[in-house]
Amino acid sequence: MQEILHQFPIKASANKVFDGIATPAGLDQWWTKTSAGKPAVGETYELFFGETYNWRAIVTKCIPNQEFELEMTGADADWLGTKIGFVIKPTNAKGNTVVEFYHTGWAEKSDHYRISSFCWAMYLRILKRYLEFGEEVAYEKRLSV
Repeated sequence: MQEILHQFPIKASANKVFDGIATPAGLDQWWTKTSAGKPAVGETYELFFGETYNWRAIVTKCIPNQEFELEMTGADADWLGTKIGFVIKPTNAKGNTVVEFYHTGWAEKSDHYRISSFCWAMYLRILKRYLEFGEEVAYEKRLSV
């Protein structure tokens, strides 16, 4: 199985980072067009990216301010069963956090895998800028900023 891995610092508290990655209000600022769900194990998330990309996932890990993971249950075929997760680690510097991101379970290093790896880096940059500076980027412009 193939993995997409990213690690980056954010000048924000673990609580703020968790809200940004685990709540619909947070996800809609940097990843989804709209989303719905509750950050609790077993809950279903609706992840809407447009008419042909109305996806679903189940929360498989949820430790507030520490970990959050979704398993894709409704998505493009090569995303089904993959897991998207975040490990949040506060640092010694006050208000700073390290985020370890993963998207695991890819069957192969396909073109979609490679494109998704690039897109994740772009989206995670938007997450970082949103949490650090309050920057908001319209959904339609997120991959071009």
